[in-house]
Amino acid sequence: MPLVIDPWSLPDPAQDLPVEAPAEAPAEAGAARTAIFGGGCFWCTEAVYAAVAGVLEIRPGYAGDSAITADYRTVCTGRTNHAEVIEITYDPAQVTYGQLLKLFFGVAHDPTQKDRQGADVGRQYRSVIFYTRPEEQAVARAYIRQLDEAKLYSGPIMTTLEPLTAFYVAEPEHHAYAARNPSNPYIAGVSAPKVKKLKQYFSHWLKRGA
Repeated sequence: MPLVIDPWSLPDPAQDLPVEAPAEAPAEAGAARTAIFGGGCFWCTEAVYAAVAGVLEIRPGYAGDSAITADYRTVCTGRTNHAEVIEITYDPAQVTYGQLLKLFFGVAHDPTQKDRQGADVGRQYRSVIFYTRPEEQAVARAYIRQLDEAKLYSGPIMTTLEPLTAFYVAEPEHHAYAARNPSNPYIAGVSAPKVKKLKQYFSHWLKRGA
């Protein structure tokens, strides 16, 4: 879990993306946007965001390396530059990019760990935000600076910001894994506490019935 004094103390991002799409965005793009975060095992990060209002779809996958190494067995060796990530499709009129970042740093993972999350060790478990345009990079960088200056963590934030070159969807068995396997010891011990924390501190952001 993130090493913060109290999730209530996490500030809202001082900088965020506008709700309206930029003028240069293609008309067929619609209102939905995507965000790609890596914070350890994608089973756990997916479980957190699946309960958030405004999140339309989540796909676990891999980002950071080539298509030839984008499979679970290879990524788990830790010898690629891929990270386990989730692609979040969201409605910015319901939840903003900045709010997704707040949950990323406050609930979904521990951003002070480098190339690991708890017992999961390796480059594939690094804390990373993949951005698709400069505005996302700017908002994420500003929020990291804001959190570091607030000194809410026991150590410096290790999250890297990396340009997205490609996103590779994970194998079908990894989709909605936590929801389908609630009694799995890993899900019960690692994923479930994060979802519990989400519901405790951010209940106002939950989907109806979540």
